[in-house]
Amino acid sequence: MTVIGLLSVAPVTEESMSGEIAKAVDALEAYDVEYETNPMGTVIEAESTDELFSAAQAAHDAVDHDRVSTVLKIDDKRTQDTTAAEKVESVEEHLGRSATSADE
Repeated sequence: MTVIGLLSVAPVTEESMSGEIAKAVDALEAYDVEYETNPMGTVIEAESTDELFSAAQAAHDAVDHDRVSTVLKIDDKRTQDTTAAEKVESVEEHLGRSATSADE
């Protein structure tokens, strides 16, 4: 997979957003993408920007609220295939340790 995106989809509300965010994450299952959700968004890996955009739009559309805020950041490294995990591993090699806090 060559295109990596960081997707954040959220209803604009003062109430809990987790139910609506779960709908957005669940919508990704219909696409041939790999994804991992974290507290700040969802990292998506896709074969093309078209697939990434389609998955992101489905996640956005899945949120049933009067107002929805969506941010998509894209890393499209065109000269070689690099997965999200490989990017983290590269940072860890430079650190000489895991890229998480020592308490974990």
